[in-house]
Amino acid sequence: MVKLRLKQQIPFLENGDRLTRYEFEQRYQAMSQHQKAELIEGVVYLASPLRFESHAEPHGQVIGWLWTYQIATPGVRLGIEPTVRLDANNELQPDGVLLIAPTAKGQSRFSDDDYIEGAPELVVEIAASSVAIDLHDKKKAYCRNGIKEYIIWQIFENKLDWFGLQQGEYLSLEVDADGIIKGQLFPGLWLSISDLLAGNMQQVLAVLQSGLNSPEHQLFVQQLSD
Repeated sequence: MVKLRLKQQIPFLENGDRLTRYEFEQRYQAMSQHQKAELIEGVVYLASPLRFESHAEPHGQVIGWLWTYQIATPGVRLGIEPTVRLDANNELQPDGVLLIAPTAKGQSRFSDDDYIEGAPELVVEIAASSVAIDLHDKKKAYCRNGIKEYIIWQIFENKLDWFGLQQGEYLSLEVDADGIIKGQLFPGLWLSISDLLAGNMQQVLAVLQSGLNSPEHQLFVQQLSD
């Protein structure tokens, strides 16, 4: 009797699966139709469809602010929803990353298959339905792996937090008397929170331009090119 050996099928990803990063990537690649999926502290999360006003629009506004900074700062690179391989139990797709290029002595690198490996310097998350994850397990993974600054915009709460990594924990960056937060790692990255929350992007970009004109930003650009 001839025995037929059936090819073992790789199961698709399901919400709540507990996997290693290797298993996660194997299952993800086996799916015929890829959707956004993240491995956070060893647990799989599949993304829900994205709404316009509660995600897509604010996402575009934050990326526009970061892009304006990036084009004025050679040696800094910007990515939208890139796959980031943090450690054996975390493979995430932040809504945005701002990183110092490896050639400029940044702390992350690009793998041979063109993913980010290690911790980009800054990550951004737009949190609507995902706020519980973004504020807890994802925040812990980012902190433990040395992502130095973390911005989370809680849409339904109309609130934005900007955390800086200090002595192994995230602390909120202070808002100055003018209502502006100034990034510590990226000099000149200034944000008027009230204007962003109000959708006043012209003023958001005007405040950023003041940061780009500051001596601190000019010195940073010079340091990146050395």
